[in-house]
Amino acid sequence: MGNLPTVAIVGRPNVGKSALFNCLVQKRVAIVHDQPGVTRDRIVADCRLGSRPFTVVDTGGIEGFVGSNYDDQIRSEASLAMEMADVLVLVGDSKDGVTPVDRSLAKLLRSARKPVILAVNKIDHPKQGLADTEFAVLGFSDILPISSAHNRGIRDLVEQIERYLPESSGDQTELTAPIKLAIVGRPNVGKSSLINAILQHQRTIVSDAAGTTRDSVDVPYERDGKHYVLIDTAGMRARRKHNTSVEIFSVMRSEKSIARADICALVVDAVAGVTAQDKKIAGLIQENHKPCMVIVNKLDLVKPPARVRDFLDALLGQIRANLFFLSYAPIDLVSARSGENLDRLFGSIERIQKHATRSIGTGSLNRLLQEAMAAAPPPIRRNKRFKLLYATQIDKASNHLVAAPTFVFFVNDPELLTEDYKRYLEARIRERNGYYGLPIIIRLRSRH
Repeated sequence: MGNLPTVAIVGRPNVGKSALFNCLVQKRVAIVHDQPGVTRDRIVADCRLGSRPFTVVDTGGIEGFVGSNYDDQIRSEASLAMEMADVLVLVGDSKDGVTPVDRSLAKLLRSARKPVILAVNKIDHPKQGLADTEFAVLGFSDILPISSAHNRGIRDLVEQIERYLPESSGDQTELTAPIKLAIVGRPNVGKSSLINAILQHQRTIVSDAAGTTRDSVDVPYERDGKHYVLIDTAGMRARRKHNTSVEIFSVMRSEKSIARADICALVVDAVAGVTAQDKKIAGLIQENHKPCMVIVNKLDLVKPPARVRDFLDALLGQIRANLFFLSYAPIDLVSARSGENLDRLFGSIERIQKHATRSIGTGSLNRLLQEAMAAAPPPIRRNKRFKLLYATQIDKASNHLVAAPTFVFFVNDPELLTEDYKRYLEARIRERNGYYGLPIIIRLRSRH
């Protein structure tokens, strides 16, 4: 993303916008489903099919829920995408023909005074070649037949888009890769509200109804010259409570977002406290060895007028006790609604990033561990005692900008190391080097 020109895909629900988006970016990013209105937020990724890369924005379906309170928000969301885009791609459905919504949308797009390409989708066979001519009544000169399902006409569409892209400024500097921050949590804890507060405008749809965000939405963000991608994920409910296949796929996408993130921010509701589902999501973060921070949202709803410090200490204690297995994660108390303490989030991110660059020399590490084992020897198991022969910290082997520190212990027998004693050694390493917000990974190798 960054300084690339932007192309927005717009259209009414279920015409195949998300399928077209996936074709252009060459990966399955947006959820594709026959249920109208599945895409409710703008989703952003880069297209590199042609000679000039550009950023593609997949908008929520216009008029997605007739009579629902999402209508105005989705229409506003698409209008915002049109405002930021250099080129607009209006998607029509050859099977439905021109509808009143298409006519209204065409009028709206013409008012944007931006280049508009009309892509008539679902022309799956060459015999349907004339099916797009009906759409000439919408008044656009560039009309292309495509089939997102069969990848027909996509290259022609890319070439047509390139004709309208603005000339590059020529002074673009190489951008450093952005830090990917996954905002995760169960439904309705305020994940989208938090991102909107950070961006200071309504970037994703916010509603009191649980499950409003269905796609994992990548939101580019720049702050103080540093680049981030905020990943707004679908709320993760217990699997038995999933209502539709779309929701199940959304949760799977959220789980993948945890895996691809550099840092995970677990959002917890200050009113409800830590629930069983919060613990399950925290467990996913732990299983993926992810740098993590815990964000306690809705502070404005619980903070008392007096004895604030005592209350906050008790709240932090309760959260820390329930998420004891994420003891390395800092906890920030915020209010997305009032904006209170939001600046602390990026202070925590910067500190995590700095600590991820720390390392311990092999000599210092072995002295540290030997002193720790002399002070508190490991327990005996099966008439044998765990012995550490040699330890070293290895360079991160992942593609992530922020990765957990990894140590390799060469030992007499890996099965002799108990979990309690492993945590004891981790604690000694953490005392030495901090590793704020970072899990410590210890890999054991037998001398045999």
